[in-house]
Amino acid sequence: MNSRERVLKAFKRLPGLPDRVPVQFDLCRQLSDHFGKELGIPVSYTDNIYEDVTYRISANELRLALGSDVVITGACVSDNYRIVKDADGTWLNEYKMRMRQGDIYVEVIDYPLAHAETKADIEVFQFPDPDAPGRFRDAEALIAKYKSDYLIFGDIEVTVFSLGHQLVGMEKLLVDMMMEAEYVVPLFEACAEYQTQTGLRLIERGVDAIWFGDDFGTQLSLIIPPETFRNQLKPLYKKMIDRFKEANPHIIPILHCDGAVAELLDDIREMGFEVFNPVQPGVPGHLPQDMKDSFGDKFSFWGAIDQQDLLPNGTDEELEKDIIEKISILGKGGGYMIAPAHILQADVSPQRVLKFIELCKKHGQYECC
Repeated sequence: MNSRERVLKAFKRLPGLPDRVPVQFDLCRQLSDHFGKELGIPVSYTDNIYEDVTYRISANELRLALGSDVVITGACVSDNYRIVKDADGTWLNEYKMRMRQGDIYVEVIDYPLAHAETKADIEVFQFPDPDAPGRFRDAEALIAKYKSDYLIFGDIEVTVFSLGHQLVGMEKLLVDMMMEAEYVVPLFEACAEYQTQTGLRLIERGVDAIWFGDDFGTQLSLIIPPETFRNQLKPLYKKMIDRFKEANPHIIPILHCDGAVAELLDDIREMGFEVFNPVQPGVPGHLPQDMKDSFGDKFSFWGAIDQQDLLPNGTDEELEKDIIEKISILGKGGGYMIAPAHILQADVSPQRVLKFIELCKKHGQYECC
């Protein structure tokens, strides 16, 4: 069974159980560079239009060599756009957000739509050209090389809500959502249309899944009231998935959504999502058994291993115990791909990365196989 068949079975797109629970992981630049040097594999980076997504769609050759079962690709910065850092170390990306590097992730320090008030303010804003030269060069190469052996995910993370608050500013957007400001729904519609166009181009090139990414939860609760989500956002995601399904009825819609969002999972399924990621551990409503009991007939799960504390700081024994628990519960009867809940950062040692992969494969076998 190759990786493509393994993931299709885990996601219930092919009958029967996979030979083992598939494995996936993302690596920060430091870890990618380390393993690339150690294994003698050149590391290829695809600079995404939104910087932090770069590490989702880069180093595929390396990750496959280490044991990942999927290829993840997406749009990259246009050949026509040159990122230039100013003297203070900040830069403008293609969205015209002013960025700076934080301790771990990039940060937006100036928002191009910070003064948006009306629908007209959204209509005059220019998103990056989805057809700019070079936008999908890396995606085309990866699909051509790996399609027969691996499932290919097309990543459009920072999709609607997250892209909106990166353009406007989180505090302003949340207040204006509650006040039902004129520009809010047009902003979300524009973000959805832009990422729909990106997704459609990835589907045209042959990806098997479209990976959305928007965070609706904090460590304790939802960011916005459920009724606000249902009125302002839910219809847009459903429309996006409907359009993707029109383009390819077999496309697999995946949502990455951090935080305590169990309260929204029925809505998320109604929108058309089939895979839920990252099943963030340690937040209310996300106990593995609760997830499997309440939503196992609605979703396949992807993720669930804590990268905030367990992977960098836990013992090998604690990590092994957690992997066994997640596989035995979330993977029972299929419907699970094991992964850290987010990109592995430099606080996770290379040895721990290898131990994680080893333990996932050691304990991922199905007894019936």
